[in-house]
Amino acid sequence: MSKLRAILAVSCSLTFLAAPGTAWPQAAAAPATEAFMAPHAARAPLMAAAHAGERIVAAGDFGTVLLSDDAGRNWRQARTPTRATLTALAFDAGRQGWAVGHGGVVLGSQDGGEQWTRLAELGREVVPFAVHFLDAQRGLVVGAFGFAALTADGGRTWKKTAISRGEYADQHLYSIFAGPKGVLWITAEGGTVFRSGDGGASFEAVSLPYKGSIWGGMALRDGSVLIWGMRGRVLRSGDGGRTWIDVPSGTQQALTAGVQRDGGEIVVAGLGGAVIRSRDGGHTFAVQVRPERQSHTALIEAGDALHTFTLAGVGGSIN
Repeated sequence: MSKLRAILAVSCSLTFLAAPGTAWPQAAAAPATEAFMAPHAARAPLMAAAHAGERIVAAGDFGTVLLSDDAGRNWRQARTPTRATLTALAFDAGRQGWAVGHGGVVLGSQDGGEQWTRLAELGREVVPFAVHFLDAQRGLVVGAFGFAALTADGGRTWKKTAISRGEYADQHLYSIFAGPKGVLWITAEGGTVFRSGDGGASFEAVSLPYKGSIWGGMALRDGSVLIWGMRGRVLRSGDGGRTWIDVPSGTQQALTAGVQRDGGEIVVAGLGGAVIRSRDGGHTFAVQVRPERQSHTALIEAGDALHTFTLAGVGGSIN
């Protein structure tokens, strides 16, 4: 596992104590430790970023949540009821959002990340890597060692589910993204991705011509699917995952985050300052290496700018 994922995983000895079918109740009402309000919070290691309407929300180490209402030019810290590392964010089309993090913490916001409450605890040993909501009630969280759980009540209670079974049941599940026709995708280690056509109720494994870890992916506007991962690997499918093309990326650095910009350009970033770009729908890529060589964790387009988030905090524009 890379340094980036090692930070998220905490320990190689994690085990899941909850049996299949366990439902976790709403978090207790006792006061929770709040995130420290840091004078330079924008320099905290950040793991995720998302749009909440026009606002940009980023989250990371020690419960840090940052907000920008001016397309990333200025940032302020929101108060959160946790000091756990927050690893993933999700927002609906409005202002409702969720954050998940180490120790299985699940936070909720009704106002675009301004205020947060504890919704649930998934277990002290749980390390989530991704969270995705189909609507205001139905959501899915996945993480280290095959952990996955579903909610049908907006994140207040969760029921453990199995994405992969048999000898691969404990493989790490890294990201979730939606594809054409409501298909859900989960990327995983061991050169595996999973596909669901029923809103996450069940998943099937999809074979890839690559056996390394796949850290992320996205559906492109033409209906194709693009995934990326270790050693600069990029794979593209134009037929819903039946066949895949291995696309040269020009880098050996692991790729961690990507976005398709409003104008159609695809940008994928990774460790060591690697940034690759495609202007032909992901068929070819050109590579550049950022001089600061930071490890990228998320990309967000706001206005005419493309912003990066890193293990050293807000990375600024990479235009």
